[in-house]
Amino acid sequence: MTQTTETPMVELKGVKKRFGDLEVLKGIDLSVDRGKIISIIGPSGSGKSTLLRSVNNLEVIDEGTILLDGVQVNRPDLKGLAYEKHINHIRQNMGMVFQHFNLFPHLSTLDNVTLAPRKLKGMKASDARALGMELLERVGLADKAQVYPSALSGGQKQRVAIARALAMRPKVMLFDEATSALDPELVEEVNLVMKGLAEEHMTMLIVTHEMTFARDVSDWAMFMDGGVVVEANTPEHLFSHPDQERTQHFLRKHLGAQA
Repeated sequence: MTQTTETPMVELKGVKKRFGDLEVLKGIDLSVDRGKIISIIGPSGSGKSTLLRSVNNLEVIDEGTILLDGVQVNRPDLKGLAYEKHINHIRQNMGMVFQHFNLFPHLSTLDNVTLAPRKLKGMKASDARALGMELLERVGLADKAQVYPSALSGGQKQRVAIARALAMRPKVMLFDEATSALDPELVEEVNLVMKGLAEEHMTMLIVTHEMTFARDVSDWAMFMDGGVVVEANTPEHLFSHPDQERTQHFLRKHLGAQA
């Protein structure tokens, strides 16, 4: 991907990850400019979710370097409390949204959104409440502020999860198959929120099986298979004129059209 002289927001250099004898990531390089949206597609087991989880150290890589805004994420030289402090600082600058919403069932929608800013950043309750309401308005759920997760649809829960991630004012948002657990009619409401973030130039890495969404929202698209980046290009090129046979086969299957 063409870079400016500005420090990339996210950078991976030679990233490798094994689970036992299985090499899941085989030397991944990636550079993401600030304000850009990168979509990562590929079959199940290709390594794409492991790659995303490695960016915020939910998976500890075996080799390589991961940088967030010039700061190294993986720090094998740090141990104990120093390591925990470093990782907590890194994660405060990364919002992550998973397949499953992981909302606290005993907290209201608003309290789910405001918990982290209050506990981790020491934000005053009144300021956190104002921020929480602003973010719930942003995702179209201000009227659900006092509702508990059990009363929300799957799409609403995922939008709350996005608001919760945004409440930490992250530098980058990571989406790991954010719509894959949703009924088809609920997918679009979550995609619309993500499209809104793209229009605001939020840096995003998106692992998705929604090919049309990836094509429409991304600045750059990557196809992974077998732990490697098979092909990466602009979405216009990757989805319409892929160079590699593996990419062509995958897109024929998932787009239902000749790739």
